[in-house]
Amino acid sequence: MIQGGAVKVTEVKTRVFEFPLPRAFHPTWQPFPSHVARVHVVEVHTDEGIVGVGSGGVPVRWDVAGALLVGQDPMDIVRHVENLRSFSFFVGRPWALEVALWDIVGKALGEPIYRLLGGGEPRLLAYASTAELRPAAERVDVVQEFQALGFRAIKLRFHSADPREDLKVLEAVRTSVGDSMTIMVDANWGWRIAPDQQPHRWDLRTAIWVAKELEAMGVYWLEEPLDAFDYHGLAELRSHLNSLRLAGGELARGPEEISAYLEHNSLDVYQPDCTFVGGIWTCHRLAFMIRQAKREFTPHTWTNGIGLVANMHVAAAGGVTFLEFPLEPPCWTPEIRDFMLTEPLQVDQQGYVHVPQGPGLGIQLDEEKLRRYEKTDVRRLL
Repeated sequence: MIQGGAVKVTEVKTRVFEFPLPRAFHPTWQPFPSHVARVHVVEVHTDEGIVGVGSGGVPVRWDVAGALLVGQDPMDIVRHVENLRSFSFFVGRPWALEVALWDIVGKALGEPIYRLLGGGEPRLLAYASTAELRPAAERVDVVQEFQALGFRAIKLRFHSADPREDLKVLEAVRTSVGDSMTIMVDANWGWRIAPDQQPHRWDLRTAIWVAKELEAMGVYWLEEPLDAFDYHGLAELRSHLNSLRLAGGELARGPEEISAYLEHNSLDVYQPDCTFVGGIWTCHRLAFMIRQAKREFTPHTWTNGIGLVANMHVAAAGGVTFLEFPLEPPCWTPEIRDFMLTEPLQVDQQGYVHVPQGPGLGIQLDEEKLRRYEKTDVRRLL
């Protein structure tokens, strides 16, 4: 592990920003629309003038957890992970702080984070991860636009009251692109945001039927078809499948939940997000554990530009088949998703996204934009 030095944490700041969206945004995972992209960013300052930044996950009481870092060595990552796991019982998920500590370490050592984790492939094959339900013709147009940008894989959302409506959209997309694109499907039934009672959530019988339809259309994976903690139900569903993979674990709260999926043979594709599951160090270790079990690792990345980059570093060091690239114009474009950055992330013509090569996270915050969109109320989450 990285050796500590003379650098000390002097201050932790939490900042909140709201970037207006061009219209109401209706992602399938929440029962209400969004009108702004609300982003919490944590800054960890040091006595050497190095500032680490982090974001993503659940931004609850980062100020309290951050106060306990003051005076500590930011390079003592293992001890900080242990302490933050303890803090998480009381202050939500504090893992953006750990991301910021890694940003400091990388800047102090002059290396990008993925190299500090052992190196790897800095060019990651991206899949365009959509968010909304769209009519078939409209979704086909969007997918064709994505293909023209270079994407070779797409994830569609299923969340209609009648899954046959979603299957019609999938069929139209598959007819349009043929075998030229890999298609994934996310049902978004793994968790819920109150007060959504999800009256149309799938039971095991429905999930098996939909999964068989997806297999017939050559879908690569089905994500979150059942409740996230239904380990036995997911294992039963998986036993009925041939070519289709089951994916999940995006909001796992720690290694124990990922271990439970592995023990029950619940999933083929594991999607822990470093900003939710325990930070970069924990997610890196989980990636190794998942690969050792001969399962596929590909992290969830749908938070914001900083959270995306943090997971890209884990993915580069961990080895992935695909990387999630959140994209749903007009409300979720690289320019909106990454508004806090001086340079939004894009894919190249071959469909790859490239890990920033600068030290730490390798990103620069756009302070002019941040001043324009900064808010004083840090308590509200959405």
